[in-house]
Amino acid sequence: MNAMTDPEFFSAADNGVLRLITAGSVDDGKSTLIGRLLYDSKGVFADQLDAISRAKYKRTVGNTIDLSLLTDGLEAEREQGITIDVAYRYFSTPARKFIIADAPGHEQYTRNMVTGASTADVAVILIDATRVADGQLLTQTKRHSTLAHLLGIRHIVVAVNKMDLVDWSQSAFERIRDAYGVLAAKLGIAGFHILPLSALTGDNVVGKSARTPWYDGPALLELLERLEVRADAPAKAFRFPVQMVARHGGDRADDFRGYMGQVASGSVRVGDRVQIQPSGVTATVKSLVVYGGQVDHAVAGDSITIVLNEDVDASRGDVLVHESAPATVSRQFQADLCWLDTQPLNPARKYLLKHGTRLTSAKIKGVLSRRDIHELGEIPGNEAPFAMNDIGRVELATRDALALDRYDDIPATGAFILIDEATNQTAAAGMVR
Repeated sequence: MNAMTDPEFFSAADNGVLRLITAGSVDDGKSTLIGRLLYDSKGVFADQLDAISRAKYKRTVGNTIDLSLLTDGLEAEREQGITIDVAYRYFSTPARKFIIADAPGHEQYTRNMVTGASTADVAVILIDATRVADGQLLTQTKRHSTLAHLLGIRHIVVAVNKMDLVDWSQSAFERIRDAYGVLAAKLGIAGFHILPLSALTGDNVVGKSARTPWYDGPALLELLERLEVRADAPAKAFRFPVQMVARHGGDRADDFRGYMGQVASGSVRVGDRVQIQPSGVTATVKSLVVYGGQVDHAVAGDSITIVLNEDVDASRGDVLVHESAPATVSRQFQADLCWLDTQPLNPARKYLLKHGTRLTSAKIKGVLSRRDIHELGEIPGNEAPFAMNDIGRVELATRDALALDRYDDIPATGAFILIDEATNQTAAAGMVR
């Protein structure tokens, strides 16, 4: 289970930018851990330290700085000592740059955790060592681990926090390691790294601690600096959701018509044969226009305007793909849903479905199964209402045909959200299976 034994986890090359999210249950110390990373890596300005040292909601004793206040910026967060919204922080070391998302632990804010986790490379799952004395992990630890796995987060790092409160007990750490190993096996998590630390005192956060001679792995920051994040989006099939059609006013001889958007995955070159989905019409790429001129090719993440040789009917919501590797066009499919709305799922209602740049109406034909967060098994979908924070497999039907990929293959065209037509609230996050 220890990722230190897997050479694929590490790279000596340019490590680039790492996006990570902290997750776990309430009061596991997520905000304090991020504050400690920022503080010990010199990522905090003097005026920020001065401000939090004078904060009226400081929860530390004496002159000790409450590092959780570096991310808990809302008044309600500081007053209650909880995290409500996702806070993003940025810092860098000589080895790499980091974008950290501090996610809430409360069950009612699971939707915020899903938002922060959707773009993360690494999930740091915190576990309070004082709350797992009997080896039973908390429900939110199980739920956040489940969501991290469903969202395809590449690396799971388990940080056993507050080890100072259990006298740095090796046996307490090993009980938690074994319990999480059972959880990972049930969820299908192939591997994870686990380490003991104290966010409050800084042990094993930025540097190795002498208090854990029995732990031979790296400190958290060293591990995060070395985790490999493979940029595999350019190697996947070409997907280009059209955001808008660009053309001049029509007073010129050259009738310019281009399709603007961002390459979601794969790459495209001048001369490539492409297909417009869902219509299935094919064309040839004439040119690729960017700000300031033209390019011969573009890869995932590039914002471009594609000009085609043929006059075709394409508009916002369509997806350009290579003719040789199309997506699956369908009006009916199965997906995993994480329900985010306070109102339970109502199969009799229609919802708006946002997939890429297309917005269409959708109906949930049935809940096939749901995941029991406590036992981690699948249970029939019709035994109880599908309510907030439930995770399950559903079958959907949409008004318009969609160009779909399995989320595991291409997340950009395998993800969608459901919107409540009446309230305009995001009702669910979905992943095509």
